[in-house]
Amino acid sequence: MNNLPHITDAEHEVMKLLWQKEPLSANEIILKLTEQMQWSDQTVKTFLNRLHKKNAIGFEKTGRNYLYYPLVSYDEYLKSENRSFLNRVYNGAVGTLFAKFLEEEQLSENEIKALQQLLEEKKQS
Repeated sequence: MNNLPHITDAEHEVMKLLWQKEPLSANEIILKLTEQMQWSDQTVKTFLNRLHKKNAIGFEKTGRNYLYYPLVSYDEYLKSENRSFLNRVYNGAVGTLFAKFLEEEQLSENEIKALQQLLEEKKQS
């Protein structure tokens, strides 16, 4: 998991499309992102090239089309981002993160029960 490439916020927009549906052609990706993000074709191609160089995505050439697919799963990405955030903001102290979060957020009865159950499971493992 430590070998995961750093994915920028802009590159994340490309990855989100591929995590939702794969493979996608370069044209499909360009079409969606020029519409959603108002990026030029060249900007999207640059992000595809960067992600490929980082080994975050792969591609297959079929005829004249390039079909892209993720090499990093969404779950791996989330774990890596969570760890990075925890280290950067809370110096790795997960208890402090949760304490601060729980102080600030309103939780329903069901959410509190679910959190209590998770904590009990953690305690026993």
